[in-house]
Amino acid sequence: MKRFGDVVALDGANFSVAPGRIVGFLGPNGAGKTTTMRAIFGLVRLDRGEVRWRGKRVGPEERARFGYMPEERGLYPKMKVEEQLTYFAELSGMSEKSATEAAAGWLERLDLGDRADARLEELSHGNQQRVQLAAAIVHGPELVVLDEPFSGLDPLGVESLAELLKQIAAMGVAVVFSSHQLDLVEDVCEDVVIIDHGRIVMAGVVEELKAASPHRSLEVTVNGDPWVPILPGGTVTSKQGGRLRVLVDARADVGEILATARKAGQVTSFSFEPPSLTDLFLDAISEGQAV
Repeated sequence: MKRFGDVVALDGANFSVAPGRIVGFLGPNGAGKTTTMRAIFGLVRLDRGEVRWRGKRVGPEERARFGYMPEERGLYPKMKVEEQLTYFAELSGMSEKSATEAAAGWLERLDLGDRADARLEELSHGNQQRVQLAAAIVHGPELVVLDEPFSGLDPLGVESLAELLKQIAAMGVAVVFSSHQLDLVEDVCEDVVIIDHGRIVMAGVVEELKAASPHRSLEVTVNGDPWVPILPGGTVTSKQGGRLRVLVDARADVGEILATARKAGQVTSFSFEPPSLTDLFLDAISEGQAV
């Protein structure tokens, strides 16, 4: 638990992260994501509870094996790229020789070997993000925590960084990152944790959460007048002309819905499938607020 005055920032926020897995840490603004991340690194002192890693309470020795990329980027704009990666590696306990080798290795891996002697401010925004990620992983951490790592990136930058995170996880590193881009999280992450008002309202394997949901995502496109079927308990999640997306009970009569759609016009597309991560997120948040 963590309070800031009368505000409860964290309230029984329990979840686990496994080596080699990518976890999306989601929640509305002010839900407690950044406070949780800072607590992992001892930047926020919990009023009650603790952070554990591999069965041990986390202290300085464990945190030396973690990597952190804060939302407020913390590199030195006028310092050469390789010099500052070496510097951060040494801060994490590596010898000068090992730190130098690790910095050079990651720059090559990130296709930045030819910019090793460039000042950070001379790089594009996307490449600066890559250097920031390198600073978080250059010392070979067991856990990497990234706060909004995709913020401000163009589509190519997003794709490149997403692939890098998958490569890092494939090395056995546990990766946790926050993002408001739910489609991206669904594509990259195997697991998700959703927090709201300091409480974990949903956590688990994405595909398992989808399969277990009592809802299904119905999407219909009709060439005709805009329509909305009468579906008790259905929630319209998007509507554009004759294209309608609704979250409905998994037991809904699909044949009846299709017949209703055909009365409105020619049905050009129809799907009835597990909910998306966006659907799960909205459902979890609404249920959490109703408690």
